Amino acid sequence: MLSVSGVTTGVRWVAAGAAVVVLGAGYAAVRAGGSDGSFLDLTGPAASAAAPQRPAEPTVRFAAVGDVIMGSTPKLPPQGGRTFFDRVRPGLRGDVVTGNLESPLTNRTRSTKCETALKPSGDKARCFAFRVPPGYARWIGAAGFTLMNIANNHSRDYGTPGLTDTTRALRDAGVDHTGFAGQITRTSVRGIRVVVLGFSPYGWTNSVLDVPSATRLVRRAAADADLVVVNMHVGAEGADRTHVRPGPERFLGEDRGDPMRFAHAVVDAGADLVVGHSPHVLRGMEFYRGRLIAYSLGNFAGYRTLSTVGPLGIGGILRADLHRDGTWAGGSLTGTHLVDGGLPALDPRRGGVALVRRLSAADFPRSAPAIGPDGTLGLRR
Repeated sequence: MLSVSGVTTGVRWVAAGAAVVVLGAGYAAVRAGGSDGSFLDLTGPAASAAAPQRPAEPTVRFAAVGDVIMGSTPKLPPQGGRTFFDRVRPGLRGDVVTGNLESPLTNRTRSTKCETALKPSGDKARCFAFRVPPGYARWIGAAGFTLMNIANNHSRDYGTPGLTDTTRALRDAGVDHTGFAGQITRTSVRGIRVVVLGFSPYGWTNSVLDVPSATRLVRRAAADADLVVVNMHVGAEGADRTHVRPGPERFLGEDRGDPMRFAHAVVDAGADLVVGHSPHVLRGMEFYRGRLIAYSLGNFAGYRTLSTVGPLGIGGILRADLHRDGTWAGGSLTGTHLVDGGLPALDPRRGGVALVRRLSAADFPRSAPAIGPDGTLGLRR
């Protein structure tokens, strides 16, 4: 069961298929393949068809994407959002499926955020306040998402009332959330206890700027969990921000945190997977102490709100399969891109995969994952 601040909801379960075909009357058919492509028919009594095997160790499949903006009233997608995720739905499959929700789900019309946004000169600053109707939460859940990160710079575009509308809409759609200060979101998958946390530079969330506090929260969460996943909304934004470098990053005068320092610290404290977003571009990945850090998964959806030019128009779906003890069981990166004004779609050219492979090799020459042309992710040997 999934519990957030005492609220319990349903959990999705995945059943494994059978490996032996039972023909009846105690007989089973087994086909063993040879290296030359031939097959050996081993049909016989079911009791002797295969030697007893230990049950496979259970794993948890995580799927994660970057920034999700379904539009901004009145610039809303076709069919009221019903078909918004249709072209990426096959990739949104897992036990825990997360994204970074960057638009409040609210019908409120007043945003004090942009009323008070001024440059040091006194001129009005560039300001974006997004919102989509609360009913859009239904399509988020129907797409396969089980949990959304709300620790970011847009969740409060319409203040606390708009954020309250958002969490209520998600809950009504059967989608959980994480990111409030002190919030530990828990679930259980086939008996494996999972925790998801969200961090950002903003005071109402768990902070990426206060690393000692972040590590204390991760340790507390890990004390009674098998797997800990950290979402970090960290780093500067823009097409020229694809590389990860040591040190803090700033954007529009804000301290956006030190991605490497924060990610390494939470892994040291017990995190098993770290997923980044905020730069609006893909960034490299690394294995640190055997745990995958994806520094940014880029723009996943941004209908009529986000630029689709160059690296701003591509993203990816991360799949990470983890054993109970946090060790890597397998994974992949599926490339996506923005089409038709910012709708998400799978990218047959796998541009995102090639970009992440290049960035990982450049920024993490000793710790980059092995990334195949098809997006397969693994530890280097």
